[in-house]
Amino acid sequence: MSTSPPTRGTILVLTQVYVPDPAAVGQYLHDAAVELVERGYRVVVYAAARGYDDPSQKFPLRELRDGVEIRRMPLSSFGKASIPLRILGGLLLMFQQIFRGLFARGVDRIIVSTSPPMCPIAALVISWLRFKPIIYWVMDVNPDQVIELGKVKDGSLPVRIMNWLNRRVLGRARRVVALDRFMLARLLKKRDVEAKTVVMPPWPHDDHMEMIDHVDNPWREQHVEGNKFVVMYSGNHGFSTPIKTVLDAALLMQDDDGLEFLFIGGGVGKQLVDDTIASEHPSNVRSLPYQPLETLRYSLSAADVHLVSVGDDVVGIVHPCKIYGAMAVGRPILLLAPDPCHASDLVRENNIGWHIPHGDVEGARRVLEEIRSTPPEVLREMGQRAQETIRGAYSKAILCGRFCDEVEEKS
Repeated sequence: MSTSPPTRGTILVLTQVYVPDPAAVGQYLHDAAVELVERGYRVVVYAAARGYDDPSQKFPLRELRDGVEIRRMPLSSFGKASIPLRILGGLLLMFQQIFRGLFARGVDRIIVSTSPPMCPIAALVISWLRFKPIIYWVMDVNPDQVIELGKVKDGSLPVRIMNWLNRRVLGRARRVVALDRFMLARLLKKRDVEAKTVVMPPWPHDDHMEMIDHVDNPWREQHVEGNKFVVMYSGNHGFSTPIKTVLDAALLMQDDDGLEFLFIGGGVGKQLVDDTIASEHPSNVRSLPYQPLETLRYSLSAADVHLVSVGDDVVGIVHPCKIYGAMAVGRPILLLAPDPCHASDLVRENNIGWHIPHGDVEGARRVLEEIRSTPPEVLREMGQRAQETIRGAYSKAILCGRFCDEVEEKS
């Protein structure tokens, strides 16, 4: 229970993932929830009781964290081993959220994101029956994502149903938050919501990040041998963030004893890394699991260059959130993506890295050799520009504050 009575009303947050689950959506929702608690609201979160990436990880069913009241639903996450299991978990979570949301006391408004797609449906039902406004935070766009990934066919019955529901949620929402201009364009194809949509990127967790020199980094001392040059991919390895081009280039560069490729995190795409290590035994590729949030500044700072990937077919469908963490710790970016996209805009406009297309393994090798020959002072200048960009318009203080302003907006 909340330790003090709310002064400004109750906000209900519907999501599958929430801290301490390391998935990014839960981290962002927690940041916003804490800010809203500090502004005088009571914030209640309905989330899954098991880990998104690792369903063996269990969380308390009831918890008060940083003033936020968390209620977790059992039998609502079975991992990502198969699409049917993910759908089943999402449906069970949705029905539990609807039931609890209909009887939750004092709800004034609802915040919902897009993980999983069933959560917005729960928000829609609660909003219809309780006449409460929705703030719809679009982190990814479905069914567009599963269509582009070849999981379902465009025009199929499930796709038509999902698009119909999307239009209902977009129409019902009092405010829509899209992450970039490409995502807004996608949403406008479904329904004209431009007048009530604000475009703002998510923020880096810059309260957990800072530029740490290699010599002062205990994480690097523990995990990186000597003075090796580290190209790091950190975060979810998903269908929408393929890394095969750089992984294949790494296999061609094993004669460079001073170069290491470090893949940190989880997700369905991590299997490619682990299988490559098992079959090819590369001398320069290593795999590590997700790192705790409290050590993130050290693990990210252990890199010399960060790899960020955006799939060719997912521009405007997903947003390259991991680029902000790399920028926050002052590291240049190696972008594996189509052009234009939001990430390529950032890299080009701020001169903070290199860009390579998917599929060009030889081109990736040449760019990596160019990076290796870049003087350390030039790399540091690029990293400093990246960090200055984050500390400006992309800072957590500014963007989280802007998001909470939109939640409070009554019109």
